[in-house]
Amino acid sequence: MTPDTKRRLSLLAALLVGLSGLGAVMFSSMGENLVYFWDAKQVLENGDKAVGATIRLGGLVEEGSVRWDEQTRELNFVVTDGTGDYEVPAHTKGAPPQMFREGIGVVLEGTMSPAGVFEADRVLVKHSNEYKAPEDGVAAKQLYSTLEEEF
Repeated sequence: MTPDTKRRLSLLAALLVGLSGLGAVMFSSMGENLVYFWDAKQVLENGDKAVGATIRLGGLVEEGSVRWDEQTRELNFVVTDGTGDYEVPAHTKGAPPQMFREGIGVVLEGTMSPAGVFEADRVLVKHSNEYKAPEDGVAAKQLYSTLEEEF
C-alpha cells in the first residue's frame, strides 16, 4: 500500500467512527425528547401510552366546563375535539393566559395522569392575528380584564 492510500483509508475510518458516534448520540436521546401533538381523540385512543409521556394536547375548551379556584389558583376544564365525541379533563396550576375563555382553541403541554386527567404545565391560547380597535366608550380596564376578575 502506498502512503497516500493509507492516509485515505485512515481518514475514511475516522469519518465512519465520527458519524457512527454522532448517530448513536442523536438516536439514543431522541426518544426521550419527543413531544407528540395529539387531539382529544388521539389522547383517549392511545390510553396507557399517553400516561407519563410529554404531550401537546390541542382542542377546544368545552362550554360550561371551566372551574377556577382563586384561593388555590387551580384551573379545571375539559378539552374537546369540537364535536363533543371526545373529551379530556384538564388541570393546571397558576393563572391561565389572559385570553383564556370557554369555546376558544387551546394547546396544553403536559402529561396524562393515571386518573385520566391531563396535567398541563403550559396553556397556550389560539387566537387570530386580526386586530380590532375597541369601540367608543369601552374603558381600558375592561380590555385588560383577566380570568381572576371574572370568577
